[in-house]
Amino acid sequence: MGKLQSKFSIHTTKYRADGSMGEVGPAQAAPQHSPAHSDAVTAVAALNPDLCVSGARDKVSWRSGAVLQRFTGHQREVTKVTSAPGSSRVFSASRDKTAMMWELQGTPGPSQCFAAHDLVVTGLAASPDASQLCTGSRDNTVCKWDTETGQCLRRAITFRNLVTHLCWVPGEPYVIQSSEDKTVRLWDLRQLEVAHSFPAKQHIQTCCDVSPDGRLCLSTSSGTAGEGCEATLWDLRQTRSHVCEYRGHFQTTTSGVFLPWGPVLTPSIATASLDSTVKEMGNDFSFPFGGLSKLHVVLHST
Repeated sequence: MGKLQSKFSIHTTKYRADGSMGEVGPAQAAPQHSPAHSDAVTAVAALNPDLCVSGARDKVSWRSGAVLQRFTGHQREVTKVTSAPGSSRVFSASRDKTAMMWELQGTPGPSQCFAAHDLVVTGLAASPDASQLCTGSRDNTVCKWDTETGQCLRRAITFRNLVTHLCWVPGEPYVIQSSEDKTVRLWDLRQLEVAHSFPAKQHIQTCCDVSPDGRLCLSTSSGTAGEGCEATLWDLRQTRSHVCEYRGHFQTTTSGVFLPWGPVLTPSIATASLDSTVKEMGNDFSFPFGGLSKLHVVLHST
């Protein structure tokens, strides 16, 4: 591990929407802790500014910082983790075709298991009050769940809709979903129907996120050699239109998130790619990454 860390190259580059870049100087290295997992990690979600939850294949190996709790129950790798802001509930999805709910103040075992999919669960979104859960899978289905009873309230099948990610729209009964069919969909969860499908992109949509104010959506694309690999900003208001694209990655952009805006009126985003870089709207930080997969869900302090 020490040899890998010694090869970290951290620099700052101007990252523009047209894909051009300009060097602006060295970036300050982020603080690093000893690993919480001894194998690959595939998902992480923030619970609050001081806590996050992550998933990994093997046991905890955390020495700097504090691992608060470890949840074990899935039979195969965990694919997603999420939570509702201010809630004591954590949710996970897995290749074992299930999603699970865990109580931060409860036992290490799951408090609820959600089983209705025929293939790996690849999408997971919790309502703001954690009373409902939405899951998606490579089996072309999206499910809506009651987290108290574990009951599947609705199940929708869409041809060729291999779900890659789900994200709840703040303050609304809607969920954004990205798919391997190159489409981003807006689901109305009241009847679990597609309220809107954005124009299909040229490549698989790997991830999606919604801005804190619920007005914008971000999706990321697969690609290679700079073809594709973009992040796309969509308007979720009445026009529901394409806003702009951010380019600069040279391999599949695996994920993208909105960053806190502060007093700035324009959205700030960060994207991660298989080209070993993480890009912020104004910066480019290069980190070497390894492979991805996991089995346990681990809660630790940041």
